Amino acid sequence: MDYQKENILAICYDFDRTLSPFEMQAQGYIQQINENVDDFWNLATKLAIDNQMDPNLSYMYLMLYGAKGKFQVKKEKLKEFGSKVRLFKGVETWFDRINDFGRKHNVTIEHYIISSGLKEMIEGTKIAKEFKAIYANSFLYDKNGVAVWPAQNINFTNKTQFLFRISKGTLNVNDNDVNRYYPKESIRIPFENIVYIGDSQTDIPCMKLATSLNGHAIGVYDPVIQNKERVHELIRDHRIKYFAKADYSEGSELETLLFKIINYTQSSFELKSEFHKNLAESLL
Repeated sequence: MDYQKENILAICYDFDRTLSPFEMQAQGYIQQINENVDDFWNLATKLAIDNQMDPNLSYMYLMLYGAKGKFQVKKEKLKEFGSKVRLFKGVETWFDRINDFGRKHNVTIEHYIISSGLKEMIEGTKIAKEFKAIYANSFLYDKNGVAVWPAQNINFTNKTQFLFRISKGTLNVNDNDVNRYYPKESIRIPFENIVYIGDSQTDIPCMKLATSLNGHAIGVYDPVIQNKERVHELIRDHRIKYFAKADYSEGSELETLLFKIINYTQSSFELKSEFHKNLAESLL
């Protein structure tokens, strides 16, 4: 198949505070192990610092440790917690609207998650079926299906490998072809057809990579809290070119921006350069 002619646009999302207003673990799991949410995250941070430990491995350890004697951590249990995760306004209908707009403009839309949250929880959400691949932290399970060890650790720096996987079409996490040289004509999705949507400093490597390779990086902020400082900082440091409220409803600023990007994928190089300039200036 000639993927370039198919004109695929890959939209990649962080999850916590990007599609959901809170960390997924703080929407039932932490409370069920009888922990205060702030105390849990403070302890995870201290554990990581004291032991020169990756923060993701720290919180995953505390999730297992805290559940001892209370419940068994199985995939089904984590998916159950995931089913209760709140989503920002409009998220549940977002994918159909974006996909339909893409089809009308001869652009195939693919959605991906690249998150430092938990894959099993994301798989339990109402929107899990919308993603071609979900890249997130996950557990190793014993013969009884009980979580015993981290299987995947996706932190803010190694998130970038998944943009390359998506671009080259090497979606399996154990496919070493992601490191192989691909001539331009063999690239499944060029970076200029990749969108990364995130909310904070942990998304900076992916945002910077997408931006530097002529892709699109969008910073979102909570429309209730109105915490624009993060996205303003990302704009100032040239990490992103666009920002919007994390409002995914019909007619929202974010939807309008994505519609413009979908149209952009069919434009000439000259029109694309002008598009970037005008759209970025309109947001300042």
